[in-house]
Amino acid sequence: MILRLRHPFGKNVALRLHGGTAMTQKEKPWLFRTYAGHSTAAASNELYRTNLSKGQTGLSVAFDLPTQTGYDSDHELSRGEVGKVGVPVCHIGDMRALFDQIPLEQMNTSMTINATAPWLLSLYIAVAEEQGADVSKLQGTVQNDIIKEYLSRGTYICPPRPSLRMITDVAAYTREHLPKWNPMNVCSYHLQEAGATPEQELAFALATAQAVLDDLQGKVAPEDFPDMVGRISFFVNAGIRFVTEMCKMRAFVDLWDEICLERYGVQDAKYRRFRYGVQVNSLGLTEPQPENNVYRILLEMLAVTLSKKARARAVQLPAWNEALGLPRPWDQQWSLRMQQILAYETDLLEYGDLFDGNPAIDAKVAALKDGARAELAQIDAMGGAIEAIDYMKSRLVEANADRIARIEAGETVVVGVNRFTTTEPSPLTAGNGAIMVVDKAAEADQIARLQAWRASRDEAAVQAALARLRADAQSGANVMPASIAAAKAGATTGEWGETVRSVFGLYRGPTGVSRAVSNRTEGLEPIREAVDAVSSRLGRRLKFLVGKPGLDGHSNGAEQIAARARDCGMDITYEGIRLTPAEIVAAAEAEGAHVVGLSILSGSHLPLIEDLMGRMKAAGLSDVPVVVGGIIPEEDAERLRAMGVAAVYTPKDFELNRIMMDIVALVDKAPLAA
Repeated sequence: MILRLRHPFGKNVALRLHGGTAMTQKEKPWLFRTYAGHSTAAASNELYRTNLSKGQTGLSVAFDLPTQTGYDSDHELSRGEVGKVGVPVCHIGDMRALFDQIPLEQMNTSMTINATAPWLLSLYIAVAEEQGADVSKLQGTVQNDIIKEYLSRGTYICPPRPSLRMITDVAAYTREHLPKWNPMNVCSYHLQEAGATPEQELAFALATAQAVLDDLQGKVAPEDFPDMVGRISFFVNAGIRFVTEMCKMRAFVDLWDEICLERYGVQDAKYRRFRYGVQVNSLGLTEPQPENNVYRILLEMLAVTLSKKARARAVQLPAWNEALGLPRPWDQQWSLRMQQILAYETDLLEYGDLFDGNPAIDAKVAALKDGARAELAQIDAMGGAIEAIDYMKSRLVEANADRIARIEAGETVVVGVNRFTTTEPSPLTAGNGAIMVVDKAAEADQIARLQAWRASRDEAAVQAALARLRADAQSGANVMPASIAAAKAGATTGEWGETVRSVFGLYRGPTGVSRAVSNRTEGLEPIREAVDAVSSRLGRRLKFLVGKPGLDGHSNGAEQIAARARDCGMDITYEGIRLTPAEIVAAAEAEGAHVVGLSILSGSHLPLIEDLMGRMKAAGLSDVPVVVGGIIPEEDAERLRAMGVAAVYTPKDFELNRIMMDIVALVDKAPLAA
């Protein structure tokens, strides 16, 4: 029986009667999103419109690595990266194509963009104005969290302090012109991907939010500050231990409320509300038995939806086959349907919070809060998040090493990887179309259109706009108005990036890998003995150079390989991310490397390795073994081996000790180096 009552403010409220118990009308579900973008703006636009027609209720835009790091598609560092992990957007023409036939005034758009957030938001605003939209009605989010880029993702452009300034420039601008826009997603997602414990994820994300709000206080009027606190949102991760993850979200709610009230004096509870979107864990997706990932994704979604008190406002789910390569539209649809079934077929949204007063949940939440407060106190004692970047990075590398060691030892069970590994062939991965492949012609097409764009624009207007941007960056003025003017004039992503680099300087983030051997050496004795034996034959310590060519900033794998090699007694060189093949070959020659290890997770392995192998041969280093790790289909692995690559490792190769012994064996078989 349904009883309809008249609300005093004119709204109809439905009560459903069950045995005398009244239940409020079913709660509106969260935003359904799919993180998507690839190849070109036109191809991504077609994908977005298709997903919206299937019931997706918000957009989540993935940009390619050149766009994320402030380079144009034809820059040397962009080679092989264009359109691989997202959509390339070089200028306002690309942004127009990306949102063609999508009315931005009616859309809620999340843009996963950080270092170039001021620029991409400027392009978005410019296109919205061209559509005739009321800019004050635009709704959405730019991630705009640079601090975690130094810790886990690597798409930074400038040093931390000016990067923080640009975060708050965006926030201050949206307060005045885009009042419904979330100017920052404090992003703990990549912290967990880098191995963070729940306590570290809580503390490092909240420390980032504090750094931003501390800086923002000087840019907005005191009476406007509480509203700005209310516009800061979070983007989190949810792993497979879904009870712990749900408790983590409840801890986030409590701690954020506590910080907003006690540190910033925000009295209105609505501005202290912890608002967050989520993508569930990609770190735990497995290449072996990938069909099991469907269950993992479902369970992880429960962590951020079961508790009404800590329920996500937007959810995007990875596809089951993302450990294999780029998902197809059908794979993304499958993840979308998972959300829709939970929201519309189950009774989850008909109830209040299911966990209030549960002693086990309360105890776990309290323990997580205590651990997070201790970490926050340590970061505060160091001067805040900006000053504590090196500390937080080293903590993440150590935490990830502990996680991997537990998997290797079988203490952490991963079904299909280190237990229950016998399997039937999966029909889902059979055939040539099992994963989507980016059109090989897309990069050339994008570059040709970019060059035509440059040739057809008003060059004088572009240079004048960039000069204004440079002057505003130097003076301390908000960079948003000049960025919007540059977008409208036809400037490119690379030109915007080069302008801010010229003012603020370049930066290379910490690797988190110290040269000191850790105390985690149990079980390494046979490898250390083998390293000693080969080093004696060589006449010096076995030299292992670890490199990350291209723009891929996913450094977790490279860091763990370098740290394990160090603990095994090798002499390591690891300078971090974003190196050209030429720089890596020059380092191998200068350091006298006995083996070169390359980590590439963006899918650009073929062109980058082909370039590097050619340079190794030209430098007379053909006898130095090269090993490669990444998300590499077997067909591509065969091509790499045909180029002369000695070994290829993919996510299924989780036993780092075996990889270490492989490396020793490769050096032992190589001709004696001088």
